[in-house]
Amino acid sequence: MVVVGQMELQDLVASTQNTEVILVPLSHPWAMKSEGVFKCPEDQLPLDYAKIYPDPELEQQILALPIRCIHSEEGCRWTGQMKQLQGHFSTCAFNVIPCPNRCSIKLTRRDLPDHLQHDCPKRKVKCEFCGSEFTGEAYENHQGICPQESVYCENKCGARMMRRLLSQHSLAECPKRTQPCKYCGKEFVFDTIQNHQYHCPRFPVACPNQCGTPNIAREDLANHVKENCGSALILCPFKDAGCKHRCPKLAIGRHLEDTTKSHLTMMCSLVGRQRQEILELRREMEELSVSNDGVLIWKLSDYSRKLQEAKLRNNHEFFSPPFYTHRYGYKLQVSAFLNGNGSGEGSHLSIYIRVLPGEYDNLLEWPFSYKVTFSIMDQSDPSLSKPQHITETFNPDPNWKNFQKPCSTRNSLDESTLGFGYPKFISHEEIKKRNYVRDNSLFLKASIEIPQKIMA
Repeated sequence: MVVVGQMELQDLVASTQNTEVILVPLSHPWAMKSEGVFKCPEDQLPLDYAKIYPDPELEQQILALPIRCIHSEEGCRWTGQMKQLQGHFSTCAFNVIPCPNRCSIKLTRRDLPDHLQHDCPKRKVKCEFCGSEFTGEAYENHQGICPQESVYCENKCGARMMRRLLSQHSLAECPKRTQPCKYCGKEFVFDTIQNHQYHCPRFPVACPNQCGTPNIAREDLANHVKENCGSALILCPFKDAGCKHRCPKLAIGRHLEDTTKSHLTMMCSLVGRQRQEILELRREMEELSVSNDGVLIWKLSDYSRKLQEAKLRNNHEFFSPPFYTHRYGYKLQVSAFLNGNGSGEGSHLSIYIRVLPGEYDNLLEWPFSYKVTFSIMDQSDPSLSKPQHITETFNPDPNWKNFQKPCSTRNSLDESTLGFGYPKFISHEEIKKRNYVRDNSLFLKASIEIPQKIMA
């Protein structure tokens, strides 16, 4: 039904002869009832319901008017009579319609094919690998797990197979699968595990002595052969003493019982050789430790105790470390009687020097004839007072037996051979006047004046 005022009919027909008209139904907001009264959609004036009547002829005229599609602004180019509009909506590409699969989505007709093919969760999809049909939503879950899909091995060995065969391939066939060594438990790629067994520390090996011990780990073999193998040949424990016997470990006890006497003899001989070596080493160490520049500074520490000891023991002599006049030169030694000797006994410090048997005596001139200087060092602070060392010098008497070439059998500590020196070098009273003794220590110095060339 089309509602038009009686007086407006002629104007409406005339005005629409060459004009496209858009039909506005009574349900349009402009024609909504307000308190039971209809309003004109044009001027909003109230209409008298009694004056509203159906006009089929005008309706036909209006339905024959040319109009555009309501989706013209969206791009639809359709035009036709008003009565054809509803039929156009059934084919209009821009008309919004619900998805025929009832997926709750509404979209334009032109977007429907793409939606049905790709996006609709209710669409029917056939898996290209297994041929099974799924809804779109179920197919997305099926992708990536289809057992018939062809895939590459995850270990990158290059093999390609259906997914359902992949598990068996990875477990038992793939050359790149990891597998633990059954001996050491470490993981290895399968195609390298065979090579690993040639080096595996826990790989079982046989004892080379064929002792019968089973399953010896490769890393334990050396210890087995050394400590546990009863068939291993071992040397006699007295090998360092000279015994060359070699026998299986189990038989070594019998060998020791049978050769006790000979082993004892060997050990005695070894001890003798070692004692001689120790003496020789000791002598060499002494030679290395002595001074070889012709100067000896001898520190007598714990002086008060040593002086008391000298007073209690008559003629008690203290000996300095030996020293050389020069490299490859004469070997000398200084001795001191802290409580005096001879004419200085009980009142003075006596000091002497003597020649000891040296390594190079056969290359030197004899008798020893080079100037000797003794000094007792003043330990006073040089910044407070000038040190006053006590110094005495002498030239050796060539007739004195101590300056002759010493005998090789003469002991360097032989107290019966007194050196040459001063029985009254310094009195006990003089020692107390200066800092000759400081921190309970006394320093004695001996120096030899040697020309550059003295060798015979």
